[in-house]
Amino acid sequence: MPDPFGTHPSFGEHNNARLRAFLDVFGFDYEFASSTQYYKSGRFDATLLKVLENIDKVMAIMLPSLREERAASYSPFLPISPRTGVVLQVPIISHDAKAGTVSYDDPDTKERVTLPVTGGHCKLQWKPDWAMRWVALGVDYEMAGKDLIDSVKLSGKICSALGGTPPEGFNYELFLDDKGQKISKSKGNGLTIDEWLRYASPESLSLFMYREPKAAKRLHFDVIPRNVDDYQQFIDGYPRQDGKQRLSNPVWHIHAGHPHPTDMPVTFQLLLTLVSSSNAENAETLWGFIGRYRPGVTPKTHPKLDALVGYAINYYRDFVAPTKKFREPTGGERAALTDLRNALAQLPPEASAEDIQNVVYEIGRREPFLDQVKKGKDGRPGVSLDWFNMLYQVLLGQEKGPRFGSFVAVYGVTNAIAMIDATLTRSA
Repeated sequence: MPDPFGTHPSFGEHNNARLRAFLDVFGFDYEFASSTQYYKSGRFDATLLKVLENIDKVMAIMLPSLREERAASYSPFLPISPRTGVVLQVPIISHDAKAGTVSYDDPDTKERVTLPVTGGHCKLQWKPDWAMRWVALGVDYEMAGKDLIDSVKLSGKICSALGGTPPEGFNYELFLDDKGQKISKSKGNGLTIDEWLRYASPESLSLFMYREPKAAKRLHFDVIPRNVDDYQQFIDGYPRQDGKQRLSNPVWHIHAGHPHPTDMPVTFQLLLTLVSSSNAENAETLWGFIGRYRPGVTPKTHPKLDALVGYAINYYRDFVAPTKKFREPTGGERAALTDLRNALAQLPPEASAEDIQNVVYEIGRREPFLDQVKKGKDGRPGVSLDWFNMLYQVLLGQEKGPRFGSFVAVYGVTNAIAMIDATLTRSA
């Protein structure tokens, strides 16, 4: 089949190249094997002859799984036309185990053709092919999606019929779309590796894949920020853990036992909020905030943070900006925002994130945001999430955000005051 992208001699070689690119990005140590080359080189010949010798057993396993119409013409062997090079799905008229051949009638010329099953003249239907590879290559472990459980069982039976031992297996759940439904290949409503890597690091994707492999996970763009920040939390905590704790830390597995913690002064969620609040369209603007917050931190000293800045800008442009929707504050919320603005104005410009957060809590201890159930460390009433959700919905036009005190510390107290003033003026 020609490569529709025009980058390789065939579509199969294009797909092989995509697989290898994926393996290379994530640092897999592998030896790439081409099934086509193995068929042509004779690597599979001995096992193909074994399939032919046991064809009655293979047919007895396969036929009950097929529809009546399909079963009537089924053969595990697919001859490759010596005339056209096309893989033919045609009835096999006869087979000769001693000669190692199969015969079929050419669908165009109607002539009887006899071909050896070896040397790349035939290939197998995929379930017998799967079993044949297990036997030929001595495969002892094979993973497959939940939707292939029945296929694994059939291939395992064929493997046993050929005198082999089916590999140990692992079945994983499939991914879900944004509505919690199974992702459809035909609709293309999934999230590709390339798309994830436009918005976040390979390590964050590795973490997502590592977690709960037997659970059906929602794979949509909005899961990316959490996995970026969770990865950083795991790697930040690694140096403080003992040997047993490290083995249960995902980064030990992601980095093959050799994780290297790096200083990350801000979270990805915080970067996204900075981009949103400042409408930053370039990295320089974000680095201005970061450099003021952490003097000495630059793209050169923190290249991974620089990459994170780029990811945040891409994510904001594609997903946050198109959905920003500011809501108007209520009368009580306007009063609370005014008090927050005045309280922030009493703080020094270099106030710490903790001091700012204390002010935010203090202003939030009022109806309807007061939470009498939650108590702070000092025993005073807590503040409901509605207070913080309101700040992001009204000030930034988004539903959620990072710790507000941390945001203001990086964004700047003066800038935060100006933001509140603009909001109060806009909603007056």
